[in-house]
Amino acid sequence: MTAILDRMILPALSTTPDGRQSWATRFRAIGRDWLRVSLLAAQIVVLAMTPSSYQAGAQRHAILAAIYWATVPLLSSFLALSMLLSVVLIRIVVATALSYGLSQYALGLLVRTLVIELIPLYAAMVVAVRYSLPGAHRIRERLADLSTTGDTRVELQLLRGELLPKALAAAFSVHFLATLSGLSVLVLAYLMVYGFSPWGLLVYTHNVGQVFTPPVTLIFALKTFFFSLAVAIVPMAASAQRDSRGRYRRSSDIGEFARLFSVVLTIEVLSLIGNYY
Repeated sequence: MTAILDRMILPALSTTPDGRQSWATRFRAIGRDWLRVSLLAAQIVVLAMTPSSYQAGAQRHAILAAIYWATVPLLSSFLALSMLLSVVLIRIVVATALSYGLSQYALGLLVRTLVIELIPLYAAMVVAVRYSLPGAHRIRERLADLSTTGDTRVELQLLRGELLPKALAAAFSVHFLATLSGLSVLVLAYLMVYGFSPWGLLVYTHNVGQVFTPPVTLIFALKTFFFSLAVAIVPMAASAQRDSRGRYRRSSDIGEFARLFSVVLTIEVLSLIGNYY
């Protein structure tokens, strides 16, 4: 057993010149990959801020079609699952608060946990898995096939005609799903606590307003915005990333998801630090 552990651990802790060189080469490759993704992401942002990208015609039709396919097919399943999870969490929190005599804190805890923290993260992950990553994979396959022809005009047209609409659609979908689900959860929480009686509306709005202070609201808006930006740009920019030979290589879906998840997790950690520290 000891020999097996030595063979597994010692190579990872090796301090030989070859080991240091391999680690340095790996870090340089990771840095180059992130630099290429950042440059392509900057190009997508510039195109998104250019008025000519929204001119009437095929480009506008492509953007509207991408927004539809990024939002409508996900809407029913996303709302159903989010409402189901919300019902379970609301029931657990309310029952626990009542048993400990802390019912006055239940609504604030629900709003902070569901609306501010979980719903934007859930919306970003759903859009990433159901739309952004599959769309980026299809774009990479087409670019890999087109790179063999050497026709750069077709590749540039594909980057402008498909990358930009898919990126804008993913960003819109994250905002729309997060907003709609957050409002639905607020209504559901009121109904589960007060029922259909209107007499709890004043207390409920007061408790919700105490949670959404100006700093919390600003951090919530920024977090949702950067979530949408990450889901929209990171997979799409990675799909158009060339390798060291200038070719579009087919990459692993797990690797692309890990890259996106690391960005989303960083945004979430920064938002938690801003809200609670």
